Amino acid sequence: MGYRKPLLLGIDAGTGGIRAGLFDSRGRPVEFSTTECATEFPKYGWVEQNPETWWDCLKTAVGSVLSKSGVNPEDIAAIGAGGTSSTTVCVGSDGRCLRNAIMWMDHRASSQADRIFETKDEALNVCKAGLSAEWLIPKVLWIKENERAVYDGTAWFMEQVDWINYMLTGDPVASMNHSTHKWFYNSHLRKWPESFFRSVGLDGVVEKLPPRVVPVGEVIGMLSGRAARELGLNTRIPVVEGGIDASMAVLGSNVTAPGKSCLIGGSSHAAFVLVEGTKNIRGLFGSYYSSIYPGLDVIETGQVSTGSIIKWFISQFADNDRKEAERRGMPLLDLLREKASKIPIGSEGLVLLDFFQGNRTPYTDYGLQGAIWGLTLKSGTAHIFRAIMEGVAYGTENIVRVLRENGVQINAFHANGGITKSRLWLGIHADVCNIPVYVPEFPEATLMGSAVNAAAGAGLYGSLAEASSEMVRMKEVIEPDRENHELYRFYFDKYLQTYETMRDLMHEMSEKQKADIT
Repeated sequence: MGYRKPLLLGIDAGTGGIRAGLFDSRGRPVEFSTTECATEFPKYGWVEQNPETWWDCLKTAVGSVLSKSGVNPEDIAAIGAGGTSSTTVCVGSDGRCLRNAIMWMDHRASSQADRIFETKDEALNVCKAGLSAEWLIPKVLWIKENERAVYDGTAWFMEQVDWINYMLTGDPVASMNHSTHKWFYNSHLRKWPESFFRSVGLDGVVEKLPPRVVPVGEVIGMLSGRAARELGLNTRIPVVEGGIDASMAVLGSNVTAPGKSCLIGGSSHAAFVLVEGTKNIRGLFGSYYSSIYPGLDVIETGQVSTGSIIKWFISQFADNDRKEAERRGMPLLDLLREKASKIPIGSEGLVLLDFFQGNRTPYTDYGLQGAIWGLTLKSGTAHIFRAIMEGVAYGTENIVRVLRENGVQINAFHANGGITKSRLWLGIHADVCNIPVYVPEFPEATLMGSAVNAAAGAGLYGSLAEASSEMVRMKEVIEPDRENHELYRFYFDKYLQTYETMRDLMHEMSEKQKADIT
């Protein structure tokens, strides 16, 4: 059989679909399945999904996992879920959704976010990098101002994970993880900032939030009769509170103590850093008390454009490399990495700014654009490909620099996501930042983290940290090369100087483009 009972069912609710995975009590993967969800784009900047399709997708995914694995549902000890952050669901008193969910990436609430941030309320200390239109509270304010009947009829505003847990248990609860990161919940006092809500035009909204705020790793309730029937499970399975997909990735990466950072690399980069004590740092998000582990704070950072720059480059400039890869019978990315590995540190004089969609942290400036300089007639696609990887790593080091200047040290990156497919890129991050990079055996950290969370909630381990340490294993550790780090310091300085030199020019260009569009 190859696995140890009992089993844990993890759920990862992403933008593209619902993924379900079974793990054994030691974190060994048993079986997985993904079902895609349809996305609607009703207007420019608007992104929606029908929550009812999430449940259909979850039923299909869980059914597939059970069928393919052949496991006995009686062996499943608990269920845990992670999902997108600030995907807003409006639930009526009869339990039905009153409109499509407004997805996390939807930007319709930009003016509401700006107005809220302009209040300078004390509650905003946790978002010194700015208040995003993606967050739930600006979206709720948009609904109140633009869809009053929906607002008035909403019994509970929920996150995607809250709604899935509601469907699993019948209990309307809010994840403390989501609430602390994006809803301004005060986890020190265990209360909502009602005066802040009043000041931004949301008087009484607390009555429309789920009545219980549950920490990560605590049991919400047992699987309901309806959910058990539709999923092919039984009502003796506890459902454990989860949270933001990236926070579940912290659990799924064995990031358990201060000094460790969960580095998530895909189309963008996100890094979650564990710290002791409150650290509200300008240009970063947080810190969020007890949002994952009891008693520890979390600082959130991010780079908007990382893997997406590589995707852009390949789609626009890599035709000749694509033909060569086809002739050699190898994946295009493998060929580009092979060539880039032969280019010296610094890409023979190229410096790239990773601001292709602005900067999230530490500048929080969406008027910035990407840049590359140092080009000569010798510069080829391999040089530019390596310069992209190095430029993104400089962006990561820039965040680390701000953390260090504010007394937060990082002694390890635990990487997950698409970046783990490139040992070269991981090594560049290690060398630029002078920080070792740990690579887990199982790369889908959100799914693993949901299972870790379920295991802790089921009492299989004494704490979330113990469950993570016991269930998550590392494939390798990429240590930084001191000599390489010293060489990179010159180019990192040029990255910072390029930003200082180009910032005003970029703002002028950004304003010009906006004016031309309108």
